[in-house]
Amino acid sequence: MSDIENNQLENQELLFNEALEDQDLDIETSSPDLDILYQDEHLVAVNKPSGLLVHRSWLDSHATEFALQKVRNQIGKYVFPVHRLDRPTSGVLLFALDKESARNLMHQFAQHSMEKSYLAVVRGHLGDGELDYALKEILDKIADKKANVDKPAQQAFTQYRCLAQTELPIAVRPYDSSRYSLMSLTPKTGRKHQLRRHMAHLRHPIVGDTSHGDGKHNAMFRDEFASHRLLLHAEFLSFKHPKTDQLITVNAPLNDEFKKLLSTIKLDY
Repeated sequence: MSDIENNQLENQELLFNEALEDQDLDIETSSPDLDILYQDEHLVAVNKPSGLLVHRSWLDSHATEFALQKVRNQIGKYVFPVHRLDRPTSGVLLFALDKESARNLMHQFAQHSMEKSYLAVVRGHLGDGELDYALKEILDKIADKKANVDKPAQQAFTQYRCLAQTELPIAVRPYDSSRYSLMSLTPKTGRKHQLRRHMAHLRHPIVGDTSHGDGKHNAMFRDEFASHRLLLHAEFLSFKHPKTDQLITVNAPLNDEFKKLLSTIKLDY
């Protein structure tokens, strides 16, 4: 086994141990149970709501609920995270129920062999296309203080397809009206904040994105529609079952709030 493979196994074991420690904590939950989209003896997939952290993070020491513990409490078994969704992103979140399955699924994610797609509301009218635009790794001053700051930008590729477009009679400076598109986004690589950064690079940022988005449009959605979330949803995930090699597809429906917003701004599809 190579040094790289040894390091990968060590990192995975560290991640698994941290996941087990997190689930041993006694954390009370007051929000509703998560919707389980798929479950068997090796896997469970849930529909994560916007605003819920996947696991404990020093980035928000005040958070009291986490998807990891909520799923563990719901099914009565330890779970192992195999990928992450940003806190403000909703949609399909996959866990394994044993380490061997977790390693298999993490390898599929690393090899970009999983198919996944997202729904997003973006500023402006955007058509169909694809973007091959490398992204520098986002490093945190504390968590990544030992990382190589000179690491070159990594390849990042996204396909996008327009599902619907709308124009609202609401002024957002400097324009008298505002335009938006509902997009299906398919990332072929898995860089941090890839979809948010790619849409911003195209000058069509995702509405509600406070890191890479347009503050004026975000404020308008808060004021006019009481929308305080990132309008990005992981709607579809397809992968090979780690034990049977059967193709598994998981779809996560939008919640009522998101669907109502799309109807209100005439972005039904």
